[in-house]
Amino acid sequence: MPQLWCIVTHTAILETATLQWADEPACRATALALAGARPVNAVLTLHGDLGAGKTTFTRHLLQALGVHGRIKSPTYAVMEPYDVGWPVAHFDFYRFADPQEWEDAGFRDVFAASGLKICEWPQKAQGLLPTPDLALHLSMGAGQAREVRLEAHTSEGQRLMQALMATGRD
Repeated sequence: MPQLWCIVTHTAILETATLQWADEPACRATALALAGARPVNAVLTLHGDLGAGKTTFTRHLLQALGVHGRIKSPTYAVMEPYDVGWPVAHFDFYRFADPQEWEDAGFRDVFAASGLKICEWPQKAQGLLPTPDLALHLSMGAGQAREVRLEAHTSEGQRLMQALMATGRD
């Protein structure tokens, strides 16, 4: 009988923090703070159930970075590109049935290039995405409330997290 091997890698978490969003304006304030930190070359992953606020947060972030007009969810297109003075790519891997779809779509080249990459449903491309700089884990609370656990996996992620937390203390 052939042996099956599964390699599971865990990325180191350098720093964690938790934010509370009472409502959508609090979500927007976090997006504004992150945009102010100029995430020019970073990978952000957004985790959470349907309706947790991943796309809402991304829309606020893209608007804060200077994207004008309608911001579409890339649920069907999988990726929406933007230019805010540097390249930004918004991914939604929700519809992936197999992580290999990431490779087949040619996203390796997008991730190899500089720019900001925002990834919703990153677990659907498990093992193919690079280590995120900053992971945001959104959990639903009562009403519009959300808890956001931040995990910095790189020094760039720590820098972005520190900018978010400094803004939260102001």
